[in-house]
Order: sequence, then C-alpha cells, then structure tokens
Amino acid sequence: MTDTAVAPPTVREVVAALDARYPRAWAEQWDRVGLVLGDLDLPVRTVLCVVDCVPETVEEAVAAGADMIVAHHPLLLKGVSSVAPDTFKGRIVHRLIKADVALYVAHTNADVANPGVSDALADRLGLTTLRPLVDHGEGRGIGRVGELTTPLTLAELTAFVAEKLPPTAAGVRAAGDPDSLIRTLAVSGGAGDSFLRDAAGAGADAYLCADLRHHPASEHLAAGGPALIDVAHWASERPWLDEVGAWLREQLGVRALVSDLDTDPWTVHSVSSNKEIHP
Repeated sequence: MTDTAVAPPTVREVVAALDARYPRAWAEQWDRVGLVLGDLDLPVRTVLCVVDCVPETVEEAVAAGADMIVAHHPLLLKGVSSVAPDTFKGRIVHRLIKADVALYVAHTNADVANPGVSDALADRLGLTTLRPLVDHGEGRGIGRVGELTTPLTLAELTAFVAEKLPPTAAGVRAAGDPDSLIRTLAVSGGAGDSFLRDAAGAGADAYLCADLRHHPASEHLAAGGPALIDVAHWASERPWLDEVGAWLREQLGVRALVSDLDTDPWTVHSVSSNKEIHP
C-alpha cells in the first residue's frame, strides 16, 4: 500500500511563500520584517496568526501546538544588545526557541500589499470599488478608499464600525458632524494620522484609522478635512489575520489558526455622567 500523504512544508518553505506574497523590499526602511527565529528545516503543520507577539499569544501558540507564529507587529523593531531571559523580549525569544515555534513578521510590507491589511479592513466594512489611499502602483499602497454599499450618517457609520470590528475597551469614536452623510470612506489599518492630508485629497467623506492624536485631528477638521473615525489599533489590524490565515490554509495546506486575544493595551473605558461645568 502506497503512502500518499503529503509532507508538511518546512519553515523555509513557509517563509519563502510569505516573502513572495509580502516582499521584504516593500517594507519601510526602519521596519524589521521576515523570519525572526526558527529552525528552517523543521516541518510546519500549525500556524498561529497574531497581531502582536507577546507572552500571552506565545502561550496561545504553544498550547495549540503551533510550529510557527505569523505576526503583524515586529518583536525586535529596534536594535538590542541582549536577549537575556530576564528581559521582556528575551523571555519571549527563549520561550519560542525552547518550544520550537518559529516567528515570522509581515508589517509595513503587508500594509502596502494587495491584498493586505487595509484590504481586509475595507472588506470587513463592506467597502466596494477600492483604490489605494497612497498609491504605490499596481494596486498596492497605504490604506484604501472605497464606497459604502449604503450611505450612512457619521453617527450611524460609527455604530456600524463598532459592530463590524472586534470589541475593545477603547471602542470607536468619531469627530465631525454626526449628521453628515458618508458615502466614500478612507481606511488605514494601524496608526493613521500621517495620512490625514491624503484622506483630505482623496475625496473621502470620512477617514478611519487608529491612534489619532488631539492636535492633528483638531487641525485637520478645522481645515475642512473629512470626518474622522478612530478605532483601537489592534481592532483595525485584526481582520488581516483572517485573510492571511485563509491564504496559508489554501496555499500551503497548513492548519492556520487566528488569535482573537485582544492585545490592545487599553483595558478600561469609562464615560463620566457628571454634566456640571466647573470654572
């Protein structure tokens, strides 16, 4: 009887496939992407896709029997002189190596890819006729601009976004006239206030991203820019995990799991009921 079982891909083969889909040359110069650690010749049967490689997601990978983590955010973005086990990142590195779990990162190269992080976000919100917010050519680029299937007021759109994205303590907030009608929405996964001017020039009625700061947002609105929707950083990038997980299953035949562990640092959100105005 002939054994027709297909051997699982090796770490080397998974890395090659990911590098082909998210070329490292597409990453920003300051970024650190690709394989971080792992034995290139070990087989990969199970992959865990995460936004952040933190102790909690590492333990999730170990418990699931994962052979590799595919993460969006780099673990070692800045240079280090030590990965000693008494440091935060050193402990992660040691845990991964001892458990034979490889770590691969696709960050800004996945941001600009097509499909990439912002495509997954746009798809979660049902946007159509997508185009890059900042064009890099051949359909690639930062962010996406698309059309809502049904126009919504800013207030309605904010509630819709809160329904469609994973819940976080930070929630969803918006800036602008709550009754303004939104037909065209620009989105960018992750921190997005660097692209406020691009959103204003893209003909969008509103711009959705994460980590908006007080002064850039205020000045953008004062200059007549589109309404703003601010979401949690983790929530804006979580949809990409579903897309890359499905691709890994289809292309490489691996068991690809997606982490729903909320790694957003904000864990408590309270709104004051005190309406008094004090001098």
